[in-house]
Amino acid sequence: MSGHSKWSTIKHKKGAADAKRGKIFTKLIKEITIAARMGGGDPEGNARLRQAILAAKAENMPKDNIERAIKKGTGELAGGVAYEETTYEGYGPGGVAVLVEVMTDNKNRTVAEIRHIFSKHGGNLGENGCVAWMFEKKGNIVFDKSEVNEDDLLELILEAGGEDVKEEESQFEVITEPDSFETVKAAVEEAGLSYIVAEISMVPQTSVKLDEAKAAKMLRLMEKMEDNDDVQHVYANFDIPDDVMEKLSQQL
Repeated sequence: MSGHSKWSTIKHKKGAADAKRGKIFTKLIKEITIAARMGGGDPEGNARLRQAILAAKAENMPKDNIERAIKKGTGELAGGVAYEETTYEGYGPGGVAVLVEVMTDNKNRTVAEIRHIFSKHGGNLGENGCVAWMFEKKGNIVFDKSEVNEDDLLELILEAGGEDVKEEESQFEVITEPDSFETVKAAVEEAGLSYIVAEISMVPQTSVKLDEAKAAKMLRLMEKMEDNDDVQHVYANFDIPDDVMEKLSQQL
């Protein structure tokens, strides 16, 4: 499983602390607003907006907040900030590839902050294109092994248009093309299967194994990146054993 998927699973299990819920809502509102601005306010004809709304609902964002964000994006409501999307690339401890997607109203401020986080946690900001080629946009749905039967899951996923099912220590990760993600997710839900995480993300094609010391630095880097107000998503190709990941996540 990709490092990002493991990290997403850990975050889900820990749950969002009340202090961070405001930040989560802020990031989701940014995504909804820019998705509506770029592709219109109708989620039926705007896949990006549809995904953003589903993510917001998964975090129990009030319906009014979602509707206001859409209207700000389409210009029906005043007060929308002109965010700019950009991606930064770099390396974490042990040479881990890191991809940082941001939405900002001040690129100079943001790049300085991103550079600082990299350098403070054993990494460095790289040039555009240095690691992006290692990642591919995919849908992924993560299941606890004890909750599903592998053969039944594989049959369901392939019939629904999924790409693959990968087995890890304690989990199965379903991989889909972005265009078929919603169809596969709907098939999973219709079958009554319970998943831990379902999202479209940048999946690494290779991974870097980390020992516990480097893993600790890497997870701190991930946490600090995601705590930054301008950062929407962080992806990385680290490979950390489940027991080490679980242990270190308790220290964050």
